[in-house]
Amino acid sequence: MKMTSKPAHSAGFPALRVLILVTGLALAACAWYAFSHWLHRDSDVTWFPPTSSCNLHAAPCSATLGDKGSITLAVQANGRIDALEILPLEVEVDGVTATQVEVDFIGRDMDLGLHRFALSAGAPGHFQGHGQVGICTQSVMPWRARVILETAEGKVGSWFDFDVIRS
Repeated sequence: MKMTSKPAHSAGFPALRVLILVTGLALAACAWYAFSHWLHRDSDVTWFPPTSSCNLHAAPCSATLGDKGSITLAVQANGRIDALEILPLEVEVDGVTATQVEVDFIGRDMDLGLHRFALSAGAPGHFQGHGQVGICTQSVMPWRARVILETAEGKVGSWFDFDVIRS
């Protein structure tokens, strides 16, 4: 009768399993980062700076899209834009035909995730919908509202900066 030896199991720390787990978590984090930036990609958008400073808390903001037309963003905020509050959004488009309009709320100083809201077409040149600014981690959180229009010639857009005060 032959004796077969059984493999010895280490009673110590399972280093290989921990390394596999750490590698898997690192790959998941890299995939999330890449996917997040793919969703935020704006390399196919022609950006036009806002024409003047404005206060989205108090009034609509407008921007000229070069010779293509203009856009106006209105946020119905009842005095101020607050985090996690559902906000009625309205975009008026003049001089350009948009097939789709989206509004992104992005953190100016830190990555706060994807907050993109597609608006529905109403009357010609008028789009409306709802959006929401994410939670504030600082007492004053700087945000940027980006308006992106899908047109026959490609995507065009502009942005409007505002701050949200944590309540």
